[in-house]
Amino acid sequence: MSKQVADQADGLRRLLAPAPTRVIAVAGMARGAGATTTTMNIAAALVLQGKNVLLLDQHAARAGSVCAQWAIDALGTWTDVAQHRLRCAGAAVATGSGVHVLPAPPDPAVATSDPREFYPSGAILIDAAIDDEGRLLPLAQMADELVLVLQPTPSAVTAAYAGIKRLHYAHALKQARLIFNGVRDADAAQQMLTNLVNTGSRHLAVSLQDGGLVRADPHQADARRLYQTVVEAFGTSPAAVDFRRIADELWRSPWRSKVLRSRAAEQGHRIVDGAIDAAHAASHPAAAFQGCSF
Repeated sequence: MSKQVADQADGLRRLLAPAPTRVIAVAGMARGAGATTTTMNIAAALVLQGKNVLLLDQHAARAGSVCAQWAIDALGTWTDVAQHRLRCAGAAVATGSGVHVLPAPPDPAVATSDPREFYPSGAILIDAAIDDEGRLLPLAQMADELVLVLQPTPSAVTAAYAGIKRLHYAHALKQARLIFNGVRDADAAQQMLTNLVNTGSRHLAVSLQDGGLVRADPHQADARRLYQTVVEAFGTSPAAVDFRRIADELWRSPWRSKVLRSRAAEQGHRIVDGAIDAAHAASHPAAAFQGCSF
C-alpha cells in the first residue's frame, strides 16, 4: 500500500472513530446565579448541534434542580451506574429536548468513578455543587472544562473573585470559563467581565476566559412554567440565542487538559501559591482590584 493511500485510510479511520467524551462542569458562584438553568440550556443547545448529552445533576434532591425544572424522574442514580447495578441508558431519563439526565447526589462510595467509562461518546455536563468550604465535589473535579456562572453586579463579581481564589487553593485550579447571566446592560457587563478575567489571570495565575453574556429575558420565566429551557421553548429569544452561541463556542474551543492538577501535585502548588499570594497581599493589599471598575 502506498504512503498516500495509507495516510488517507488513517485519516478516514480517525474521521469515523467515535469522538471521546468531553466532561464540562458548570457551577454557580452564588446561590441564584442561574448555574442550573445555564447547564440545562447549554445541554439542550448541544443536542441541537447533534451531540449526545448526559447531564449529571448534583443538586437532584433540592428544589429548583434539573430534575425539578424539567419535571422528570430518573429510574436510577449515578451511584447505581458507577456500581454497575444499572446501565446508564436504563438509569437516566430522556427529556423532551433530547438531553439524558441522571441524578448524581454526593456519594463517597463512587468518588473516584470516572463518568467517561459509562458514556463513551458525546458530552457530559455536570450541574456541579460547591461545598461550604468552596470546593468542588469529586465528580466535578474530573471535568475537562469548568464553567463558572455569576450575575453582573459589583458585589457578585467581588464574591466570585473570592470563590475562584478558594477553588484555586483547594484544587490548584488552572483554568475556568466565566459566564455572566441575567445581563441588562451588555456594555457594562462586558467591562466587568473583562476586568475580572484580567484580574484573576494576573493575580491568581489562573487562566480565566470570557465565556460570554446571557441577556435578561422574560421568556426564561415563561419557559420554566412550561418545564422547558428557553432554548427548547423560545429558540429565537435573546437568551436562547446567547445560550446557543455559548454552547457552540464552548464545544469548538480547544480541548483542554483537566482543569485541576493531579491530587499528588495539589499540596505543593497550594503551599507555593499561598506563599506568593500572602507576600503579594502584604506589599499590595488592594492590588487585586486596583484600576478595576467592577
